Amino acid sequence: MKHIKRNSLLAVAGLTALSAAAPIASQARNPLSGILLGGGVAVAVSKFGPQINDFMNKLTGNKDGEAGEYTKVVPIISAGAGTYLGAVQVAGPRAEIDRTKAVAQLEGRFSSFRVKALIPVDNLNPTKKPSRVRNVGVTGLVDIKL
Repeated sequence: MKHIKRNSLLAVAGLTALSAAAPIASQARNPLSGILLGGGVAVAVSKFGPQINDFMNKLTGNKDGEAGEYTKVVPIISAGAGTYLGAVQVAGPRAEIDRTKAVAQLEGRFSSFRVKALIPVDNLNPTKKPSRVRNVGVTGLVDIKL
């Protein structure tokens, strides 16, 4: 248990270190810095995602494979007034979870309400026209206090 707790803390710390500068990079004039930071967040989620996923499952009492549901942590890409990166946990059948590479967050307005749609997609690269992955839902959010 001590080993799992330490790895979970290291995973969150690694993601924190790379994500802490995300709002700064989104405002930077140099587009290369935004690309490098985005790649860093994606790498951190790839490297530490399994540990963060295990931590979230313990936190919520989820067990992978129970009732045919599996989970994993993937990057979330939010676009609108700036671009933001982070991570979310997704859940669904194994085949669809394996196809899910990221979650796209879209924002809109409905009357006086702000609406956010979280869409699991099969591709990290928005220029390659990601496709929606059906039967997958977002079950958790990883964010960083700045």
